[in-house]
Amino acid sequence: MIDFSVPGYILRSGSGLDRALLLQFMQRTYRELYPYNRYSHLAETVDRYLSPDTPLWWVESSETRTPVGCLWLGNVMDQIRGDRHAYILLLYVHPHHRRQGIGSALLHQAEEWAIDRGDRQIGLQVFCQNQAAIDLYQKMGYETQSFWMNKALWEEGRGK
Repeated sequence: MIDFSVPGYILRSGSGLDRALLLQFMQRTYRELYPYNRYSHLAETVDRYLSPDTPLWWVESSETRTPVGCLWLGNVMDQIRGDRHAYILLLYVHPHHRRQGIGSALLHQAEEWAIDRGDRQIGLQVFCQNQAAIDLYQKMGYETQSFWMNKALWEEGRGK
């Protein structure tokens, strides 16, 4: 068990054996923002990126030992400086357990892991309509570095 500063919760390390639970948490986070989409393709993301090099942590209620939060980290290359750095692939806290410091504590966990391995920065992607997450990240010192822009090239019913 890892020292975790949120009363009533514990943090434990995950592993490749947690593939199904990780997929479930990824689907939850996307369904909150986009409830009508299908997310079966996320299994490919988990298959491709879950490894010993991409650490995973679970927050559990100390009372029920039920997972209520998740942090999954990956590795990316800073395209400006060429440095490897940590990337938050997933940070999720169940809605009934939010606003209790779990998200902040998970961000601290991510930052400590990155510092311990010598990274000089940590990054993440957040959807622009997820204002609660944006507020948390800004409060924790994260700044916008770039914008991810998309253009649909194919419309339903239009064909190719």
